[in-house]
Amino acid sequence: MQLSVKECRQLAEAAMASVGHSAEESQIIADHLVDCELRGLGFGGLARALSVIERLRRVDERRPIRVLQQSPASACLDGGDQVGYLVGRRATDIAIDKARATGLAAVGASKTWYTGMFSYYLERVTAAGFVGMITGSGSPKVAPHGGTEPRFNTNPIAFGFPSLGTPVIWDIGTSSVMAGEVTLKKRLGETLEPGQAFDRAGQPTLDPVAAMAGAFTAWGGHKGSGLALSVQLLSMMAGQVTVPVELRDCGFFITVFNPDLFTPPGEFKRRVTEYADLLRANRPVDAARPVRVPFERSAAERNRRTAADRIEVDDRIHHALKELACK
Repeated sequence: MQLSVKECRQLAEAAMASVGHSAEESQIIADHLVDCELRGLGFGGLARALSVIERLRRVDERRPIRVLQQSPASACLDGGDQVGYLVGRRATDIAIDKARATGLAAVGASKTWYTGMFSYYLERVTAAGFVGMITGSGSPKVAPHGGTEPRFNTNPIAFGFPSLGTPVIWDIGTSSVMAGEVTLKKRLGETLEPGQAFDRAGQPTLDPVAAMAGAFTAWGGHKGSGLALSVQLLSMMAGQVTVPVELRDCGFFITVFNPDLFTPPGEFKRRVTEYADLLRANRPVDAARPVRVPFERSAAERNRRTAADRIEVDDRIHHALKELACK
């Protein structure tokens, strides 16, 4: 079915309020979920709201987010078992404030889960004129290259760079398929692509249920596996336990830099814009598909859907969310 952006936002806010989030918290979470829908990433949108509700009704040990320690350029947060949309937002805003004062900042957070799209936070960073990097990890879901048992999480990593126009933001998971995609395929009765997962016995599988009991494969073979390891270790430095349990004790690590520390004010944005234009001007393999800069597709799709004021939501997701939100 189709919902307006306002209807989608109201549904997400009501769903979050149904599990005890304040009006402000519900708005913060809903903004993130709706942004996913607007970018065409439905697995991280309203479908993810279902997962948040299910988790909190199964286990709810929430307590206030706390700053455990800090310096002028750093902070370490205890996420208080709060959903990561709230913890990631808090960590990002602290990092931006510290970078304004010192030129650079690093903030780590632990005891959280479901931090969502890192590009969402990096838009806040780049809007402030800063460069950012974010990593995060959680419970084992992904096999290392050459293995068939889970050791890594999907371990996303993202970089954001300000420009004179659309920022350059590269946000990827280090697994061949994201956990949210697998969960959504399970809900909708769909299958995975070949090469994306193993079952519990270590055999290749297309079944999302079997994949969730087994392991996803690493993106890019040994390169993605090595990147996943690096992300895991950075999250451990941020306070995450060595092997988090499912949807508990995940890590989030963000660094923010003011490029004016290294170049004249405004110069870096100009250079980023110039270089992005050079990439776009590259001769394409397919003339009908010009070279794009990371984040352009997402930004364009969001603009298109916002202008149309229509978001397509699977009827089953909408029905389930309405039912859960009303309980």
